[in-house]
Amino acid sequence: MEKVTELTGTLRKAKMKDAERIQFLINEYAKQGLMLPRSINSVYEHIRDFWVYEENGEVLGTCALTVFWNDLAEVRSLAVDPGHLRRGIGTALVKKALDEAKEFGINRVFTLTYQVKFFEKLGFRIIDKNSLPHKIWRDCINCVKFPNCDETAMIINVKIGA
Repeated sequence: MEKVTELTGTLRKAKMKDAERIQFLINEYAKQGLMLPRSINSVYEHIRDFWVYEENGEVLGTCALTVFWNDLAEVRSLAVDPGHLRRGIGTALVKKALDEAKEFGINRVFTLTYQVKFFEKLGFRIIDKNSLPHKIWRDCINCVKFPNCDETAMIINVKIGA
């Protein structure tokens, strides 16, 4: 059972000053083979995609929403400080990204993940990776696991205007 405590921090769009902490959180999981590493340059280039959860002046979690097409976006780079897991930070970040997708008028949001149960609890369902457009694989070609990706593709349809 997931323990969730009330979050006392702030969910906000990332700022330039957050880039190094975002990269650190992502790369801690990348070292374990749980996500792709991000260069600091990549984080800066995509800083507008990122949301962060900040508590007492420290960024404890991050998540990005990357738009691929007029009706398709990806939740990616979800990383929570290991000392603050199971508090609802990841859930809050993903929900914020889904809210942003609704604001943009994007009704389909996918993720590639090893955390299937987590995303199922949020309403995502498993899909065949091959059903996703080839355009989404642009980052995958640099992955050490390409072309034998073992992540699970999942998708959620968000209700626009809900």
